[in-house]
Amino acid sequence: MKGFLTGLALGVLLVPVAGCLYFRSGNAPVATSAPPMPMERMLAKGALHAILAKEAPKTVPITVDDAALAAGARVYRANCAMCHGLPGQSAPAAAKGMFPLAPQLFQPDEMVTDDPAGVTFWKAKNGIRLTGMPGFHGSLSDEQLWQVSVLLEGADKLPPAVRKVLASPAPDWNPTQ
Repeated sequence: MKGFLTGLALGVLLVPVAGCLYFRSGNAPVATSAPPMPMERMLAKGALHAILAKEAPKTVPITVDDAALAAGARVYRANCAMCHGLPGQSAPAAAKGMFPLAPQLFQPDEMVTDDPAGVTFWKAKNGIRLTGMPGFHGSLSDEQLWQVSVLLEGADKLPPAVRKVLASPAPDWNPTQ
């Protein structure tokens, strides 16, 4: 029994030591072009889904009308389109170099229309570690975040006036301005 407990204790200690050595060795894939680490996607998705189930708001506190959707479209263009794209346009350059790739939220196979607005609100407000998705809690108001969230929830059935706001070319993004 003593040998078993000694082996168990050594095993429990060796796993974190081996993990630290792996990361400190320079062999861990950290570039966006590198393949994911073992179990990276599974662990990250599991943690994200657990926190969303616990913290994502269940109700939308704003009135969802054309004005809110148009405001959301303007906020989206200014803050989200540089990574997540616009309807009918190819993926922006920034999106092509990300890992994981930023979903193009107006492409039919990548829309988040099946996500409740509260889930999108939580992601936009808090960001998502290890994805490049920033948290906008310090730069956008909750109202603006909700406007974008309801816009994306209904991205497949937007009124023509809102589509017009989104249809113009992507804004130039220059971090020095």
